[in-house]
Amino acid sequence: MAKDKIIQQLISRYPSLSELAGTIDKATAAIIRCYTNEGKLLICGNGGSSSDSEHFAAELMKRFESPRPVNSKLKEKLKAISALRGSVLADKLEYGLPAISLSANPALTTAILNDTGPGLIYAQQVIGYGKPGDILIGISTSGNSLNVIDACITAKALNMYVICITGKSGGKMKNHCDTLINVPEEKTAEVQELQLPVIHAICRIIENHFFPTSNHEQ
Repeated sequence: MAKDKIIQQLISRYPSLSELAGTIDKATAAIIRCYTNEGKLLICGNGGSSSDSEHFAAELMKRFESPRPVNSKLKEKLKAISALRGSVLADKLEYGLPAISLSANPALTTAILNDTGPGLIYAQQVIGYGKPGDILIGISTSGNSLNVIDACITAKALNMYVICITGKSGGKMKNHCDTLINVPEEKTAEVQELQLPVIHAICRIIENHFFPTSNHEQ
């Protein structure tokens, strides 16, 4: 499905997002460029936004809606290494789009919290994982989460592209991103209710670009 059609479908279901069509388009273009250049996404947020960051990463790292079968060359390598398990792997494995939720490793985050400081749990990981051309996606209902802001600042210092998904005002995060997707709500629950369909639309666009349903052999 074409990118424009996916965005149109999103807006038809959530008309209040109509003014964000251009920024969603800009964000997906940046992500496609990042993946084309063999980069990765780092995603972070707190509370419900932390859950959304894990959800976002999961939809990219495995099949969202379209099959992503590994190519014939890799299938043959798997089978050559192990006739028994290689055949299973060749049949079951699918390609992923590299994405890391920075809240997904409690041993690491609590070590940073204890040894470095609670506000640096994401910025420290950006230092460890990030490289020029990668993308940081910061999710916050208020746009004022200090640990996410610090991650954005750190990412910019590393020449990463920064996308922020926030509520209406954009908060302080709007000053530290390349693309701001600020859904037009202010209350936490209402913001989150609009952020999730935006995330799904982005995942759908990205997956369709790299794994079009009309061409399953990548």
